Amino acid sequence: MIVVAHGYAPPMERDAWIAAFAAQLGVAPPTPEQVEQLLALAGVAAHSSERTAAPLACWVAGCAGASADALLAAAERVNAA
Repeated sequence: MIVVAHGYAPPMERDAWIAAFAAQLGVAPPTPEQVEQLLALAGVAAHSSERTAAPLACWVAGCAGASADALLAAAERVNAA
């Protein structure tokens, strides 16, 4: 369901956009569990630093090629330091 706020309707829902983006890159989109883990990672980054740390942390995560569990654990260690 697309929610219209202040006259703006996004052209594509999140999961559809992510699936199309993944297809362009030749990879599978994240599973629902991975989505939740990645959103948690972004939340840790955004709430532990500036909000802009969230997308940058996700970029670093993609470069690392680690599991979502390992990425979240690393972010939580940074947050605890």
